[in-house]
Amino acid sequence: MTRTPPGPLPPERARLASVLTELKTGTGLSLAALAAKTTFSKSSWERYLNGKTLPPRQAVQELCRLAGEPEGRCLALWELAESEWSGRAAPATPTQKATPTQQAMPTQRPTHTQRATPPRKPTQTPAPTQLPAPAETHAVPPTHAPPEAEVSPAIGGRGPVMAVLASVCAIVAGGLSVALVLLAGQSADPRPSPPPSPSAPAPRCRAAACEGRSPMHMRCGTAPLTLASHRSSTGAHLELRYSEKCEAGWARMWSTRIGDRLELNGADGGRRPYAAEVTDDIAAQSYVFTPMTEARPGTTVRACFRPAAGGRRECFDARVI
Repeated sequence: MTRTPPGPLPPERARLASVLTELKTGTGLSLAALAAKTTFSKSSWERYLNGKTLPPRQAVQELCRLAGEPEGRCLALWELAESEWSGRAAPATPTQKATPTQQAMPTQRPTHTQRATPPRKPTQTPAPTQLPAPAETHAVPPTHAPPEAEVSPAIGGRGPVMAVLASVCAIVAGGLSVALVLLAGQSADPRPSPPPSPSAPAPRCRAAACEGRSPMHMRCGTAPLTLASHRSSTGAHLELRYSEKCEAGWARMWSTRIGDRLELNGADGGRRPYAAEVTDDIAAQSYVFTPMTEARPGTTVRACFRPAAGGRRECFDARVI
């Protein structure tokens, strides 16, 4: 996954890059810090976030852990991007068409080996001189298998077979002993695993100071709580999110359409609602979230979805525990 195809980014890869960039912003980490806390270099992360290169599945999982985000949605986007990426190798199908010819070659070669067997017949003709009649009957079957192939098992006896079995048993026993040694070594000295996810960076705001601010830029989007979920009549997914460290809430949506709008009302309901709108195709397949509002325990936050098609407004709310 080191190539960089020319031309504009396909929508599948652009959506994945957009979501990963949002997660990286939510962690508050620079590219150098992100590389230090994961198994991938700074230059690799730069290519992944720009969409120039498809990131490995492990990179997506590590970034989700750092951002405190469930892996399900990001991995689904990764699957779509990976399918698009691997689809560029479709011209490789002609190599599959060539395989039947390669398979047909061996079927013709045995015919030459069978034609080469008749010279062996004179070597066997002296043997049946004592029984003339049976000699003629045995002259026909050699087309199926040379007489030497039928006689060799009787001549070899059990000696070669037992030798082969003994060598196979020795190899198997040796392999099992090596495997047991390796397993014992791993249990005694386990291979170092990736470092555990570090503690999330401290948020940049709290309570009233978060009013109208971006949850990602203020580092409030790390390991938030989902207060409520709702699916609109148009198929959009909606959530009310809350950060205990920031004491603020916000709403987000995905699987939307251009022109869809999500509004967030605070606890007092007196402020003008904060809104987020889907502006392009990439945003329609990514997370779009509203600014934050102060939300202390015991207060209620409310979100309303306005579809671009002009249907009825759909609202849902949740109480902060």
